[in-house]
Amino acid sequence: MAVTGKQDQFRLGFLTAIDVPERGFIGGLLVTNRQGRPLEFQCTTTVRANPTQQLLYGPTLTPFLLGELIGGVLVDKACIKPHLILTDRQSILELRNHIATPVLWVALPKTEDGVDSGLIADSIEIRLGRQTVRIDASHAEDQGLIEKEAGQFPKEADLCEPFQRVHEALRETVRGGASR
Repeated sequence: MAVTGKQDQFRLGFLTAIDVPERGFIGGLLVTNRQGRPLEFQCTTTVRANPTQQLLYGPTLTPFLLGELIGGVLVDKACIKPHLILTDRQSILELRNHIATPVLWVALPKTEDGVDSGLIADSIEIRLGRQTVRIDASHAEDQGLIEKEAGQFPKEADLCEPFQRVHEALRETVRGGASR
C-alpha cells in the first residue's frame, strides 16, 4: 500500500518480523516520513526453514531468514525507499551486509514474541530521538551518515512506537490469513 507524497522527504523504514508458531516468520516494513506518518507498508508471507536448512545453517539460520531473505525482499519490493532502516530484531542487522542503506537496531527491553533483545558484542551506539540505536561495528562508516541525519529527528521522537504498529499489522495479517 503506497501513499502518495514527496519522494525527496526524509524517510525511515521500520523493519521487523514476528514468529508465527508452527508456520514460520512473517516480516513487515513500514516506511514513514520523519513525523512517523506512513508512506508505504509491505509484508511477506510466512517463511519457514525446512529441517535440512535448520541443520546446515545452524546459528546463522535466523540472521539469514530475517535479515537476508525477509528483509532483503521487503526492501527490494518497497516503492518508496527509506534513507535509514530501523529494526527491533538484532538478527535483521544481517541485511546491512546486502544493501547500501544503513540498518540500525533499536534495542527494546523484550519483544512481544519473547525474543530477548540482548546486546551486540561489537557495536556503535548513536542517540536518535529518545532512543539509543546500535549499528554493527563492521559498518562503522554508517556512523557519520546517521549522525548527519540525526538532525532530521525530533528530539522527542519515539522510535519504538512504529514497531508496535507494524507488529499489530502483522498479527492482523496472520489472523486474516487464518480465517480464510
